[in-house]
Amino acid sequence: MDCYTANWNPLGDSAFYRKYELYSMDWDLKEELRDCLVAAAPYGGPIALLRNPWRKEKAASIRPVLEIYSASGLPLASLLWKSGPVVSLGWSAEEELLCVQEDGVVLVYGLHGDFRRHFSMGNEVLQNRVLDARIFHTEFGSGLAILTGAHRFTLSANVGDLKLRRMPEVPGLQSAPSCWTTLCQDRVAHILLAVGPDLYLLDHAACSAVTLPGLAPGVSSFLQMAISFTYRHLALFTDTGYIWMGTASLKEKLCEFNCNIRAPPKQMVWCSRPRSKERAVVVAWERRLMVVGDAPESIQFVLDEDSYLVPELDGVRIFSHSTHEFLHEVPVASEEIFKIASMAPGALLLEAQKEYEKESQKADEYLREIQELGQLTQAVQQCIEAAGHEHRPDMQKSLLRAASFGKCFLDKFPPDSFVRMCQDLRVLNAIRDYHIGIPLTYSQYKQLTIQVLLDRLVLRRLYPLAIQICEYLRLPEVQGVSRILAHWACYKVQQKDVSDEDVARAINQKLGDTPGVSYSDIAARAYGCGRTELAIKLLEYEPRSGEQVPLLLKMKRSKLALSKAIESGDTDLVFTVLLHLKNELNRGDFFMTLRNQPMALSLYRQFCKHQELETLKDLYNQDDNHQELGSFHIRASYAAEERIEGRVAALQTAADAFYKAKNEFAAKATEDQMRLLRLQRRLEDELGGHFVDLSLHDTVTTLILGGHSKRAEQLARDFRIPDKRLWWLKLTALADLEDWEELEKFSKSKKSPIGYLPFVEICMKQHNKYEAKKYASRVGPEQKVKALLLVGDVAQAADVAIEHRNEAELSLVLSHCTGATDGATADKIQRARAQAQKK
Repeated sequence: MDCYTANWNPLGDSAFYRKYELYSMDWDLKEELRDCLVAAAPYGGPIALLRNPWRKEKAASIRPVLEIYSASGLPLASLLWKSGPVVSLGWSAEEELLCVQEDGVVLVYGLHGDFRRHFSMGNEVLQNRVLDARIFHTEFGSGLAILTGAHRFTLSANVGDLKLRRMPEVPGLQSAPSCWTTLCQDRVAHILLAVGPDLYLLDHAACSAVTLPGLAPGVSSFLQMAISFTYRHLALFTDTGYIWMGTASLKEKLCEFNCNIRAPPKQMVWCSRPRSKERAVVVAWERRLMVVGDAPESIQFVLDEDSYLVPELDGVRIFSHSTHEFLHEVPVASEEIFKIASMAPGALLLEAQKEYEKESQKADEYLREIQELGQLTQAVQQCIEAAGHEHRPDMQKSLLRAASFGKCFLDKFPPDSFVRMCQDLRVLNAIRDYHIGIPLTYSQYKQLTIQVLLDRLVLRRLYPLAIQICEYLRLPEVQGVSRILAHWACYKVQQKDVSDEDVARAINQKLGDTPGVSYSDIAARAYGCGRTELAIKLLEYEPRSGEQVPLLLKMKRSKLALSKAIESGDTDLVFTVLLHLKNELNRGDFFMTLRNQPMALSLYRQFCKHQELETLKDLYNQDDNHQELGSFHIRASYAAEERIEGRVAALQTAADAFYKAKNEFAAKATEDQMRLLRLQRRLEDELGGHFVDLSLHDTVTTLILGGHSKRAEQLARDFRIPDKRLWWLKLTALADLEDWEELEKFSKSKKSPIGYLPFVEICMKQHNKYEAKKYASRVGPEQKVKALLLVGDVAQAADVAIEHRNEAELSLVLSHCTGATDGATADKIQRARAQAQKK
């Protein structure tokens, strides 16, 4: 245990800091770090080096080389820089490398050196050039702040959604500030800069001078600034050798330290652990590293090589030509367990477990001591927590064995925390491997989340490891394996040295019907890579036509898209493709395409009936569909034309079309309609009133109601209306007029072809029993009973029925016998039935 704490360094009385090696770097650096632009991503991210940057002492003919390494020094990408001079490098939250050029253009590269995009920071930056740049991270994304040659600042809070903001001018600023940084307060990015002994804070509206509380006197210049990882604390290095530490709001001083070194440091970064009350800053010079905080002493390390500091959530990464180390505050749980002569519950439990392995009775003594104090649960939790903060697997196992040993003596200790810690450490140990090179700590891992870690493994194309982690943690397929396989497939389509057929087959064999995987997304990536045929092959595996069709349209495979839409049975999808085809093809080709797809043609006709009538007519003409063309002109004669001449012309065209279609009936009916229209117009001119668009029957009825019976009869003869129909029309019209005298004359004009029962029915409908009785006597024998019942003469109806000896008529009369008055009639019918049965 003493050996374990050998690298612990006290900072005051309440905190220890330790530095341990992450990796032994095996990269082949031909130049020192001081001669390169360096950028390292947080959370164990990659390292970018731009060799041979533009410097006056370097030959202009030498092109720089941009190299990207993992945190363990394994090369990920290398490319010859062919663009303009670079001022600064930085990593976005999505691990994209931002290269800020002198002209304000920012080039964005992927982890493997693949160019993603570029954007400009505006014309003002282009004209005045870039002096310095800072890449920072907020909850909105990765931001970029630029200092131009005009000593003005331009800022974008999110480079993913670029919105440039020109910061206010600093009064009297004639040269570049000695140091500056970005602050994020209340979700707004600010610029803090130092001009001599003065500090200025720039926000979106104004420039304001600020004064640091409790700053030691005699400061004539600020040489370095450092903002903490969480943007809550700020540190400034003065030319007097003092380091001021306080809140980022600049309203509270935390502490101040005199390092007795006035030379400006190369780097200054914060080294704080989450939820820790200790605040410390790491300052690096050429060959010296100093950790200072709220203590009169500092911790000092000698740097054998040129080093670079990377601030992290819970410490500082330090890498050089040969090593990569991590400096951090010793966590409370580890300190309590491993501190010399510690009597903490976790320390006693660890000793008890070690003695138990030795089969020593001291194990029982230690265990009893913990149990007597009632601290066994606390001891187990301390061991579990301390295991999470250990980098060496052997120490992790030792602490977890102690926790497992202590759990055996607890009745109701929940196993979740122990199991979860074992899972987390197994994942962390896997990604910390030299060949993976992601040295995440437990705190960083929890802050980053497993989903983001999987995304980063996918970015590094470590698909097998990502899938193994998903299966080990039993993540839902849609969130885990399916998503990773989809990323793998998108990468697979970029391998242009493999044939389309082989790539499509390999992707289908690997993915199959995996839930949550969209073949259309993979096909879209293939199309974006210029592999159209591969995209089409991949779309064959997509079961959802709604996902196939839009991409096929984008690839200008409209006819194939139409076939897929028709196969889906989704009419909305078919309409979408049809409208796209209509805009894409000329009219002839469009119609020919429709002729080969009957379902699409039918749907398009339905569309045209409501939206484009002229197009519908062209379709019928092209198909020589005279029957539908005739129907079209019939509808057009009513819908479009108001003048009789125009309507008649349209009807004539319809009749011609029906003759061509060999539909004699429709042609004759259309010609009769033309005659009727002309006659109705003439009647309107001569008689007034409304006749146009009435049916033939309604026209006859209107004439009769208007007292023009002769013209009505002439119209009936002209259009060969049968006598029965004409009698019905005239009977109905005269009854509506209640012209009973004329109705009687009409009934006697000749023998009624419809009989006289209708006369009785019409009169009763008009509630005229008197007139009805006149016609009831003229009704024939077969309908006599019904007529008498209509006028209410039940007794006479009964006599007629008895005379006819018709059972149906007898039953009908009997059903009308209601009440006491018809009782005699009912008895008569019953006696007649009885006599008929005897005979």
